[in-house]
Amino acid sequence: MKITDLFNVSGKVAVVTGGSRGIGEMIAAGLLANGVKVYITARKEAALMLKAKELSETFQAECLPVPCDLSTMEGMEEFSSYLQSQEESIDFLINNAGASWGEPYAEYSEKGWDKVMDLNVKSIFYLTQKLTPMLGLNASVEDPARVINIGSIDGLNVPALESYAYGTSKAAVHHLTRVQARRLVGENILVNAIAPGPYESMMLGAAVNHDYSLIESRNPRKRIGSPEDIAGLVIFLCSRAGAYTVGAVIPSDGGLVGTAGHDLSQS
Repeated sequence: MKITDLFNVSGKVAVVTGGSRGIGEMIAAGLLANGVKVYITARKEAALMLKAKELSETFQAECLPVPCDLSTMEGMEEFSSYLQSQEESIDFLINNAGASWGEPYAEYSEKGWDKVMDLNVKSIFYLTQKLTPMLGLNASVEDPARVINIGSIDGLNVPALESYAYGTSKAAVHHLTRVQARRLVGENILVNAIAPGPYESMMLGAAVNHDYSLIESRNPRKRIGSPEDIAGLVIFLCSRAGAYTVGAVIPSDGGLVGTAGHDLSQS
C-alpha cells in the first residue's frame, strides 16, 4: 500500500504518439521522470529529434524519437515494424497524436474531415491493433499492459468553435476506448481514455492567440491544466493504483464537465 509501490512505473517501456509538444510532451516528461523508457513520434523530424534530446538530458532517461506519419497505414506499418526491431515488448501505449480543422459549416471540406478522422480515430484503432502482440507479450493479471487514448471534453460537450470533425472524432475515441477495452481486457491489456480540457498547446493556443486568460477565468479551477495534472493521471492509469480501471473516460478539465452552470464555450 506504500505510494512508492502503488504508483511505481519504473523499468517499463512506453510509446507516446505526438510526443514532441503539448500534452504528448507533458506525458512523455512525466513517464521519463519516473524511470520509463519512452519512444515519441511526430511528423516533423527536426523538432522531434531536438525534443527527444532535451527530454533525455533533462530527466537522465531514454527518450527515443521515431519520425512518422501515423495518419496513413504506411506510416503505422513503418512505425510498428521499427518498434518491433528495437523492443521485444512494450508496456504502455499512449495514443495522443491528433489534429483539428476549422472551417465554416457551409464550406467544411472533405480534406479537413478526412485528415481529422484518419489521425484521431483510425490511427488509434490500427496502431493499437498492430502493437497488441507487443503489449500482450509480458502482460499478466498481476501486471497488465496499458493503452491510454487521449480524447477531449469536446467529445463530451458540443464545442462552440466550427471544428465539426474534431468533436465528432473525440466522441468516437471515447466509444472506441470502451470497445477496445472489452476486446483486450482478456489479454491483460487495459484500455482507458483521458478527455483533457484546456491545456497549453499549439492547437488551443492558435485558437485563442496564445492568451489563456479568458479560458482561465471561465474554468472552475481558474487555471488551465499543468503538466503535473495530465502526467499524474497517466501514471495512475499505468501503475498498480490504476490496475482495476478499465474502459473509463476520465475528464481532466478543472471541472468543466463535472460541474453544472459553467460556460463551456471556450473549452
